[in-house]
Amino acid sequence: MEIPIVKNILEANEKMADQIREDLKKRGILVQNLISSPGAGKTTLLERTLTDLKDEFNMAVIEGDLQTDNDARRVAATGARTAQINTEGGCHLNSAMIRAALDKIDLEGVDILFIENVGNLVCPVEFDCGEDAKIALLSVAEGDDKPEKYPLLFHLAKAMILNKTDLLPHVDFDTDRAAAFARKLNGDLDIFEVSCRTGDGLRGWYDWLRDARQAKKRA
Repeated sequence: MEIPIVKNILEANEKMADQIREDLKKRGILVQNLISSPGAGKTTLLERTLTDLKDEFNMAVIEGDLQTDNDARRVAATGARTAQINTEGGCHLNSAMIRAALDKIDLEGVDILFIENVGNLVCPVEFDCGEDAKIALLSVAEGDDKPEKYPLLFHLAKAMILNKTDLLPHVDFDTDRAAAFARKLNGDLDIFEVSCRTGDGLRGWYDWLRDARQAKKRA
């Protein structure tokens, strides 16, 4: 008899994710799960966001990496509450890991919790971590066909951030083509073209976060 191990694992993950989502909803905490390839700029986006919005929101970060606490130390330097998860080779975070990390963070007064997932466009998408939204981060140093090649993330995400736009003069990347691929998968997807290095375009992302936080408070 075949045992549906994968199905059981996903069902258990979903159950715990729902519990996390309900617990954080009671606290009014907005949860954003950042997913991208390695090097697309998740940590740099967080550094800018945590720094620029620190007077508006209390924010916390759960950092996921295979090894090291390098990124956690970077975001902690902004003053944000931070917990590190090392997956020891695992390609994604799951809801059990998030539950354990939440126990290490003082959530009192937190407005927004960011989850920086392991750099991967496949595995992290399949595991709900109790987030309100998945955020797809794509840098212009990658191919503009990434949404077509990795459709599930862009289908499920509520926002796509095209990062490193300051490099556009030096790379072969068509932002309109990338957006068209993504919106074919998800007509409601909000797209922001930003440069975390220069700050260009970040206002739109910040306004989106403000709106999402207000919606969470009203829920």
